[in-house]
Amino acid sequence: MMRTLFLNPPSYEGFDGGAGARYQAKREIRSYWYPTWLAQPAAIVPDSTLVDAPPAGLEMADVVPLARNHDLVVLHTSSPSFKGDVQLAEAMKAEHPSVLLGLVGAKVAVEPARSLEASPAIDFVGREEFDFTVAEVAEGRPLAAVDGISYRRPDGAVVHNPDRAVLEDMDRLPFVVPVYKRHLDPRHYAIGYLRHPYISFYTGRGCRSRCTYCLWPQTVGGHRYRTRSAGHVLEEAGLARRLFPEMQELFFDDDTFTDDRPRAEQIARGLGRLGITWSCNAKANVPRETLEVLAANGLRLLVVGYESGNQQVLNNVKKGLKVDRARRFAKDCRDLGITVHGTFILGLPGETKETIQETIRFAREVNPHTIQVSVAAPYPGTELYRQAVENGWLPADEDGATLVSGDGTQLASLDYPHLARTEILESLDLFYKRFYFRAGKLAEMSAELVRRPQTVGRRLREGGEFVHFLGRRPRSTVLP
Repeated sequence: MMRTLFLNPPSYEGFDGGAGARYQAKREIRSYWYPTWLAQPAAIVPDSTLVDAPPAGLEMADVVPLARNHDLVVLHTSSPSFKGDVQLAEAMKAEHPSVLLGLVGAKVAVEPARSLEASPAIDFVGREEFDFTVAEVAEGRPLAAVDGISYRRPDGAVVHNPDRAVLEDMDRLPFVVPVYKRHLDPRHYAIGYLRHPYISFYTGRGCRSRCTYCLWPQTVGGHRYRTRSAGHVLEEAGLARRLFPEMQELFFDDDTFTDDRPRAEQIARGLGRLGITWSCNAKANVPRETLEVLAANGLRLLVVGYESGNQQVLNNVKKGLKVDRARRFAKDCRDLGITVHGTFILGLPGETKETIQETIRFAREVNPHTIQVSVAAPYPGTELYRQAVENGWLPADEDGATLVSGDGTQLASLDYPHLARTEILESLDLFYKRFYFRAGKLAEMSAELVRRPQTVGRRLREGGEFVHFLGRRPRSTVLP
């Protein structure tokens, strides 16, 4: 077995674009997700090492020497961070020329040839789900015998091996929480809307929805929701509680945990018996009867992708959600005491100045406890990216550099004839101000500090980061 290092590379300060980030950018408030996509193969490869550089505050000079002690280095990369990750790969190769170096992640999964051509330091890339792919490489198998990779032969030619069969028995995946315990510090991982410290992992992969902008189902996970058995999930949940007694919340990072409602209810009842407070992602169409079961068994918060308050925009991106249904869902959550963190996207196809205003009004109406507002990001491999290229909405860009600014903060890349990207970006700040800077919301947030005084220090820090974020951009002069 090769001595294997799984590395989430250093990047922009505060940038979470690694193996667990759903949106690869520096956020308004410093946030870090667990690198689950790297922890999973690390759980398969015996005696492997996992290093998550950004949350640990590690820089290139800290991680390059690690190459000396390993035979195989696997870097997770993303479109916005790719150029910097290639530079790190070259530095590690120079440090240890015989090390075998591979890249994994959505970027290389959809552009394997271009990724390999970026540098001779990259020996192979893993396509789609790469858990057992990397494990076979770590076993020392010849690259030509490993399904699911593209690699460079000694003569420089790029070879694409057959795709790896989709993993159907998800219970074959070993638990990731022991890897967290060995290699990660939960204090480094914080998300504004989750209690701290939290632990997160996946209970399944794939998403049945066809949202044109969503990165993972279109590049890595696929459109079938393949799940671990309820018993397997509950066993890992119990292990997480034992290994991390300080855990305040368990988060299930599946795209849509609530899609399989009977299974979600079964897991919820098990979590209730374990006494675990938990949260998950959900669509805004979960029936009230299911919400009642979840809320009665430890569910605290749902992360809900509303995206837009305009029905035509939702239809344009194949969201599969009715605005009126989302309103009813929001009311059900309020009635049942379920906290909601709502996410919205500005600049999707069909967006106008008027639909932006409509979405802001909708957000204030459904009134999630907290929100995240992103600008539409056309990642390579998504239908949104293909539409942008075909319609000329996207400036020429080789490696995703226009997705983020020089410090890793999200940028508006899509430029429509009727709505410029500068207008889209300016509307983001307006959205935040109109949602948060109102008497009712400020009172609500203040009441939370009274109920949970132990969070005051953290909330003040996050509030300072948020105000600083808004202050960095010029005030909008485009949207009233």
